[in-house]
Amino acid sequence: MNANAQRPRNDMPSVRPGGGRPGGPMGARMNKEKPKNIGKTLARLLKYIGKSKVLILLLLGIMAIVTISDLAGPALQGAAIDTIRIVDGRLTVDREAMVRYLSVMGILFVISASMTLLQGFLAAKLSQNTVYMLRNDLFRKISKLPIKYTDTHRHGDIMSRMTNDVENVSNAISQSITSLISSVLTLVGAFSMMIYYSWIMALIACVTIPITITLSSTLAKFMRKYFVRRQVLLGQINGQVEEMVTSYKTVVAYGKEKQAVADFSEASAELKKCSISARVWGSIMGPCMNFLGNLQYVLIAAFGGYFVLNPVSFMRTLTIGNIQSMLQYSKKFTRPVNEIANQYATILTALAGAERIFEIMDSADEIDEGQKAIRVEEIEGNIEFQAIDFSYEEGEPVLKGLELSVKAGQKIAIVGATGSGKTTIVNLLTRFYELNGGQITVDGINITELPKQTLRKSIAIVLQDTVLFSDTIRNNIKYGRADATDDEMKRAAALARADTFIERLPDGYDTVLAESGSNLSQGQRQLLSIARAVLADPKILILDEATSSVDTRTEMHIQQAMVALMENRTSLIIAHRLSTIRDADKIVVIKNGVVAEAGNHEELLAAGGEYYQLYKNQFAGIAT
Repeated sequence: MNANAQRPRNDMPSVRPGGGRPGGPMGARMNKEKPKNIGKTLARLLKYIGKSKVLILLLLGIMAIVTISDLAGPALQGAAIDTIRIVDGRLTVDREAMVRYLSVMGILFVISASMTLLQGFLAAKLSQNTVYMLRNDLFRKISKLPIKYTDTHRHGDIMSRMTNDVENVSNAISQSITSLISSVLTLVGAFSMMIYYSWIMALIACVTIPITITLSSTLAKFMRKYFVRRQVLLGQINGQVEEMVTSYKTVVAYGKEKQAVADFSEASAELKKCSISARVWGSIMGPCMNFLGNLQYVLIAAFGGYFVLNPVSFMRTLTIGNIQSMLQYSKKFTRPVNEIANQYATILTALAGAERIFEIMDSADEIDEGQKAIRVEEIEGNIEFQAIDFSYEEGEPVLKGLELSVKAGQKIAIVGATGSGKTTIVNLLTRFYELNGGQITVDGINITELPKQTLRKSIAIVLQDTVLFSDTIRNNIKYGRADATDDEMKRAAALARADTFIERLPDGYDTVLAESGSNLSQGQRQLLSIARAVLADPKILILDEATSSVDTRTEMHIQQAMVALMENRTSLIIAHRLSTIRDADKIVVIKNGVVAEAGNHEELLAAGGEYYQLYKNQFAGIAT
């Protein structure tokens, strides 16, 4: 689209700039966040991980090698111990066998270390591949969201989902995925080896498992709510910081620095409190699992020693080496549970972040049912608003049966008091919002039948708050038409009266703008916005308070540029300064959501109605 997406200002007082609800960043909407379905979130995340099939297969193969190497260690160690015997009261050692066992152990340790290094590399690659796809899908989804979504959600929170939450998922995959898979393999392998040595001892080792499951599931209920809440609060704080930075001049101008710091401290204190609770509950899991593991170790040692001294007929005869191996396998049997417990905090944080990411992905896309086969070049610019009803909030109508007709090439000025619905008309024409009732047609075609890309390419908007990107002036002007030649771009700049100041800059059209074009004056930014619209060559032009924030002299230059821009185009001009619209073909006065009166400047003054009162008040020095 050839315009900057605009958000409702005066027509939507219940929505804060930056996308928050009334009541500040700790408002009601955020406090209603609740944990979602952990199983569903995990399943969706696993689908993303599963897209890297080759990496997963390689990782599984390497982890199998590492696990087998680790599991072979205790068996070899036990065998090496059993090479030491007491025969006829004398200590004997089978040195050849011991050296053989120790040599094999050494080789396995080298293999395990090498494979572990490669495993870490592959895990990092799997993690980055996954978050690359996740981040791209999220950004693609954000680009398809309706304007209403970004108007009603804090921008900092949306950014937090793209950065913090995705990063938490990345950390969990790189740190936890190998740990979880390795834990399962080790768990199965260690238990199998314990059964091999003694099924009775294996059953004794399982005594702590029911306690472990009960304890971990109980702790998980407490932990989860804190980790989800922490991610929500982190998003809120990002929103506050983003709002503070973008509104810094206003904060300073009103001397609200202390209040801003106090508000942030309050939110930060809540995050600190929640984070401490999350960390405390997260850290309890590890020690509890370690205690149960040590309890299992004691049981194996005690019963193993008893069975060595008192052999049982239905059991395999155990040796000291066997008991040592069993003790090592019992540690390996409990280690996976401990590792999962220690990783649980990371996993919960990642799943909480993934829930927030998928929440955006599950939001409805912007509706675009238009199928009419028509090219932008075929659009003439006749616009009809027929019985338009619309409200941003249910029960608070902004437009009520509004009727308006605009002929191709006409200059129509729309005026009215603040909150009367002027900007809403633009939002509906561009389909930033959908109608509640009535229809809008362009050249007799309902705009819902036009593909949005076609509709918006035929429209260019010059806003009061210009949007420029941190790029060269050349690319900012070409944003409305990327395939334009440099000559066409320069002609557009000249027509917009922007060429003079651009050519005075050291790098001319290659000058890189600071964020939002802050290294230019307001008037210069406005002229670049007009040049962008000129180059886009729209059929329909919308000027929304395009000169309201500049001085009178700059306004004259901008008006001259706009006269050239509006020539032979259907133009809708929204203005508070009535002096800027005297030459309009028709002036439409909006009041209470309907057209109160319409006509040219002289006709409306002579009628002595709403326009006359607005004009009289303005030139009497009273703000409308």
